Amino acid sequence: MSLSPPFSPPTGRWVTTWTAMPQLTEPDNMPPPPYAKEGLTLADTTLRQTLRVSLGGRRVRLRLSNTFGGAPLPITRVAVALPLNGSAGVSGIRAETSRPVTFSGRASTTVPAGAHVVSDPVELDVRPGAVLTVTVHLDRGLASSALTSHPGSRTTSHLATGDHVDAADLPAATPVDHWYLLSGAEVWSEPGAATLVLLGDSLTDGRGSTTNGNDRWPDLLFDRLPPGVAVANQGAGGNRVLNDGLGPSALARLDRDVLAQSAARWLVVFEGVNDLGTAPATRAAQREVVADLLAAYEQIAVRAHARDLLVYGATLTPFGGSDPYDDPEGHREEARQAVNAWIRGGGPYDAVIDFDRAVRDPAEPRRLAAAYDEGDHLHLSPAGYRALAEAVPLTLFR
Repeated sequence: MSLSPPFSPPTGRWVTTWTAMPQLTEPDNMPPPPYAKEGLTLADTTLRQTLRVSLGGRRVRLRLSNTFGGAPLPITRVAVALPLNGSAGVSGIRAETSRPVTFSGRASTTVPAGAHVVSDPVELDVRPGAVLTVTVHLDRGLASSALTSHPGSRTTSHLATGDHVDAADLPAATPVDHWYLLSGAEVWSEPGAATLVLLGDSLTDGRGSTTNGNDRWPDLLFDRLPPGVAVANQGAGGNRVLNDGLGPSALARLDRDVLAQSAARWLVVFEGVNDLGTAPATRAAQREVVADLLAAYEQIAVRAHARDLLVYGATLTPFGGSDPYDDPEGHREEARQAVNAWIRGGGPYDAVIDFDRAVRDPAEPRRLAAAYDEGDHLHLSPAGYRALAEAVPLTLFR
């Protein structure tokens, strides 16, 4: 058995610089043929993906996830590189920057079903806010149609048959706007560096943002933050606080997605719209879900405080006029206002971020301002996401 030597760099620590919440891939988001067949996924397939880091560093390591895989995940080879022109979503790389990725000194590894793997450190100078390319080859493939992914990548990945890990470009590859298998990246940074984790739903995941544009509000917030603060976006479309749906609930994934992140120091909780929107639109049902949400927020804060994280609560943004979340009787809006009043009152939070005030229509507060509305009266445009990013006080991260 070959093991890598202990990593003994200068003083510092590993800091989570990028994340994608692992999810069970839905049938509509599976890789297209021939990369997914009945009971066999990504066999003899090269998967090239790009991600935008927040904090930079000269050493990087990856997390690959088989959390929802239905069988062991056999990874043949992995490499990291800087993309052509530094761009997100491209299939070309700067070949001179390509570095092999190993796992305990070995080029290949098998990730058990339900587990994830952390790579060995790779020497590569990655600047803050830079785009990183990760290329993975699976020879035998995953002997299951249960695949771990992050469908809401808003970033183009590329699939090709055969082993093309070292290829400078993949001109004949199949593009897909999803991330597969990747769940995190870390950089070695100075001891004072730390990570801000964002727990959220599709509004944090960036629905309505520009594909390959990296203009989700977490990206835009990072551009404003002081040096030494990384951002881990743990948002996912359709996610709820109380119940599983598209991915485990916020309560169920808190340990994995927040508390287990390297150098996590701050947590922003911006979630609850889907809990209100999927509960029956009666006053009694909405009052019940409000009570359950407030209790859940308290639980999240208690668990995060036990790990010495500062916890900031963000108010829920408007969804008036959205289908199907809006309701003619206004009980869901009444519930949203009750949640926001509680958050503004402080609750268990160390500070409050008022996203509602940042993007609502002053003339009709139950609706998003037209300039910030992506079109469905629930999700935000790039301008709306910029408004969220600018509503976060930078004094919270000194």
